[in-house]
This record gives sequence, structure tokens and C-alpha cells, in this order.
Amino acid sequence: MTDPDGHAPPAFDIERYLNIRSAYGASLSPNGTLAFLMDTTGVPQVWTLESPGAWPDQHTFYDERVTFVSWSPEREEFVFGMDEGGNERQQLFRLTPGTGEIRGLTAMPDAKHRWGGWSHDGERIAFTSNRREESVFDVYVQGRDERGADARLVCEGDGWLTLGGWSPDDTRLIVNEAYSNFDQDVSVLDVDSGERRHLTPHDGTVRHLSASWGPDGENVYLVTDAGDADTLYLARIDVETGALSPVTVEGDVDTPENRNSPDGDWEVDGVAIDHDSRRLVCSRNVDGYTELTVGELTAPGRLDPLPTPDLPRGTAGGVSFDADGDRFALSASAAATNTNVSVVDVKTGETERWTRAATAGIPRDTFVAPELVHYPTFDGREIPAYFSVPDVAGQVPVIVDIHGGPESQRRPSFSATKQYFINHGYAVFEPNVRGSSGYGKAYGHLDDVEKRMDSVKDIESAVDWLCDHPAVDPDRVVALGGSYGGFMVLAALTEYPDRWAAGIDIVGIANFVTFLENTGDWRRKLREAEYGSLEDDREFLESISPSNNIDRIAAPLFVLHGENDPRVPVSEAHQIVEEAREQGVPVRELVFEDEGHGFSKLDNRIEAYRAIVDFLDEHV
Repeated sequence: MTDPDGHAPPAFDIERYLNIRSAYGASLSPNGTLAFLMDTTGVPQVWTLESPGAWPDQHTFYDERVTFVSWSPEREEFVFGMDEGGNERQQLFRLTPGTGEIRGLTAMPDAKHRWGGWSHDGERIAFTSNRREESVFDVYVQGRDERGADARLVCEGDGWLTLGGWSPDDTRLIVNEAYSNFDQDVSVLDVDSGERRHLTPHDGTVRHLSASWGPDGENVYLVTDAGDADTLYLARIDVETGALSPVTVEGDVDTPENRNSPDGDWEVDGVAIDHDSRRLVCSRNVDGYTELTVGELTAPGRLDPLPTPDLPRGTAGGVSFDADGDRFALSASAAATNTNVSVVDVKTGETERWTRAATAGIPRDTFVAPELVHYPTFDGREIPAYFSVPDVAGQVPVIVDIHGGPESQRRPSFSATKQYFINHGYAVFEPNVRGSSGYGKAYGHLDDVEKRMDSVKDIESAVDWLCDHPAVDPDRVVALGGSYGGFMVLAALTEYPDRWAAGIDIVGIANFVTFLENTGDWRRKLREAEYGSLEDDREFLESISPSNNIDRIAAPLFVLHGENDPRVPVSEAHQIVEEAREQGVPVRELVFEDEGHGFSKLDNRIEAYRAIVDFLDEHV
């Protein structure tokens, strides 16, 4: 990109880009104070704002990342979560802003705690935890002044449980149980008796997500693909009868058709409800972009529209209503706009950005938005992808950036590292290969178990498409990915070794068998549903594991990992590095002792991406 006089923008270094800030995770207090997370200090901490654009106050000052913040509905106090060294064993804390007092609520550092919300009277909290047995999660309720073992075990689980909040009368909790990313159940739990009633009996795999209580406590609202739908739609369940039915989401005033058909092309991916005002916000994932619907439940099965918020074309979520339901806060981002928190007036749709997360002095108009493209793959399908190209003369190197999951989705939100690479002359290509979420159930299942390598073929087809593009230098194509995306990098380098100039594997899987044997006990069953089981599919899993095909690798490889990673153990990094070195491949390894599944601390991110830049400078 050049200015009107033909001058190129300044080339800031990677440290400057990594100092671009993000503000997100909004929560509104009873008096309208906004709490949110911001990474000004290098790791996300809790900040508050009294009004839009005012100077924010910082309330936590840890070296570790804060994971969420949630105001009490009745008092000026909030709960926040924090783990240690990226180990994901989140603990809960209560902070009183007026005094600065912080009180540990869980105090069991060997267990994970998943926040389940405040009761409406602000006297109790709920959470799930694996403190009784590492491989399963139970439901606990605890008084706001209680601590540690004072929490009452309400319901023992036998799998992956999370909570969807308290009923309006504070007598029940929504319990979500996940068997895989495409199969969940919802139950209602009586807090006093511990009785748990199943609301979503089904055969096969059915998604039941984002479950929330309706205003009267007689209905649960959720997004689901029940009834053989391919895409998620907004539905309600009558708690008394268990009957499930779609919610009629009316169109604009001039187009009153239902915008929530189970036969829709795009997925409704989230719902938030304010009980007192009966107002609801749901989001639709349209080719990765968020489209919000705001409305009022004029009847249990009918949502009448209110004005649509004016937000950047990108992604948005994390809705938090104020005490009256007249406003809500949410986080919004776009590919060329860093993440900030806005507050929306429900009645008018007027949207005001409250936070001012800085861009580290980098002009915002230098950020590049991608083009949404679709490229053909081996079986005739069209694969969606985001393609960002620097405005420079001649052919450029390209980074194929592969998301993790695998049931995740690359969406048009802001990435400082991507903007750095574009600014420094790299194109960035972000495919949503088969198995990605956001495109329906059938697409998501296209890479299950024995079809795993079909998704890697989609990457080969991406390289074919890129090499035919006039802006791309076909001899300088790089594979980069994290977590499952790291497996995809390793698989692409071993399956199609002649296509790559280099590969960068961040916290990736090198061998599915050793990964499943060593991942956290609470995750194994969930991951086997996607990848295949150790008992039934071991031979196949070995056959597709990059560590067993490392003799094919030719491109230089850089492997980065966190020592405390509870999801993909650091041993995955060690084994692929050792085996690649034995093949004589140029390989580098960088392990951070105080990180887990990814890098949360600014100093570590700077070191990691400086090393990646140096690696690319050397080999690409």
C-alpha cells in the first residue's frame, strides 16, 4: 500500500505489531460500569470504564493472564478467572473495586474450574470442576463468601460438563454435556435436590449449543441442528414438556419473512437473553462474518426485530446486558480493525465504542483487509479462504496459515502478526478446509477419522491455486499453523514435501497415538470422537501421524511449544524435532517454560515471533 504521493508505509518491526492492544470480554455492572479484559501490560488484565472513551482503571496486576470477568448482578464486585503458566487449571477470585480486596474463591490449584455464573440475587456462584476426578466435571454451588472446600457438590458428572446459567428464580441451572464438538446434550439441574432432567434426547450426533434460560424460566433457548438440519438455527425447548421448536425470527419491517429457518444457508452460532426485558441478541455466521439480530420475545416462539447495531464488518460476540436490558456491551473486531468493546442502545441500535485499545502508533489505514475467495479442491468442492496480498510490485512469498480445532474456523478478525507479515511483503492465505465449523454439519464431518487426510489434500489444492495466482511466487510458499493446525503443517510437509519453502509448527500434534495417550484426561474422550480411538483406530492413527512419515520431509522446519501445555504435550514437539534432525532437515525448536497451549505473555510472543521472522528471513 502507498500513500497518494507514492510513498510506502513505514515497516515497523514485529515487537511494535505485538504491542497492538485488544479490549474484549465485556461485563456491565448494576450501575453501568463496564469491566473488560485488556492486554496493555502484555497479558490480559481486568480494567473498568465509567463512560465511553474515559480513562480506564486497572484492577488486576498479575504476570499471568486473566481469562474472564463477570460483575455481580447486585453488588459492585466481580469474579475473575486466572490460571498459572498456561496450565488451564483456572481458579476463581472475587474482587471489590472500591477497596481493591481480592479473595480467592476456589483455592484448589490442581483442579480446573469453569465459570457458570452468578445467581440473580448475587449471593451464590456456580461452576463445574474436575476436583473430584481429573477426567470428569461435577457441578458446584458456592456462597459468595465461601472458599475452597466450602463449595457444595450438587451433581456428579461423568464427562465434559459446563453450565448455561441460573434460572430466573435461582432454583435451577442449565447443564451442558459435550461428547464431541458436533454432539451435545442439555439438562436442567435442580440446585436443592440435585435432580438432573435431560431435555435433548437424540440419536446420532446433534449439536445443542449456547443454551440460555428464557425470561420466565419455562423455556430454554439454544442453537441446534436437531431434526436433521445441516445448519444451526435458534430454537426453544419447553422445559415442562421437552418439546423443541424453531423460534420465528421476523425479518425487517419491510421483509417480514422468517430469518431463522432450519433450512438456512448459514448458522446461528450464539444467543444471549435478558430475563426482565425479554430482549434477545443472536448472531449468525455468514461466511465467517457476524450478522447480529436484536429483538424482543413478544411470545415464547417469536422474536420481533429491533434496529441492527452499526458495527465493523467482521466478528462480534460476548454480549452483556445492563441492569434494565436497555443496553448491551459486546466485543467487535474486523480484519483491519483491532478488537474493542462497544455498547449498543437496544431501542435505537446506536452503537458507541467505549474502549480505545491502542495500535502501538501504527496507522490504522495501513491495515489490510482480506478478500474472501473460494478455490476448487480434489473432489470438486469449493473451499472458502481469506486472502490478503500486500500492495507491492512483483511476486511475493505466501504464508498458508492453517487454523486449529479442527472444528474451528478462520474468521475475519484482527491479527497483529498477520498485519506484520503483510506489511513486510508476505501474502497470507487462510483456508477453512473441510472439517471447519461455520459451514454446516455435513461439511464439519468431512474429515472425521478415516477421512482425516482429505483435509490435507485441501491444503495441496490451496497451493495449486496460489501457484497459479499472478501475485504469488510459487517457490516461496510457507505452511504455518497452531495446535491441530500444527499437525496440518507437519502433514502437509510430509505428504507434499516439494511444495513448501518452510514450515512453522506451533504447539502441534506430531503423532496422534502419543497425543491421545498423553493429553489431559478430561479431553481424551472428546478428542477420540473426532480423531478416532486408541482402542479401535490405533493402526490408522499411526499411519497418518507425521512423526511416522518424517523421512519424506524436505523443507526447513521450526517447532514452537509451551512446557506446560495440557492439551498437546510438549513431548510432541520434542519427538518431531529429534526425528527431523535425524533426516538432516534444517530444524529449530523453541520451548517456553512458562507457557501452555499457545503463548500469552508479551515477552514470550515477541521472542517467538522474532524467531519466526528470523527463520523466514533465512529460509524464505
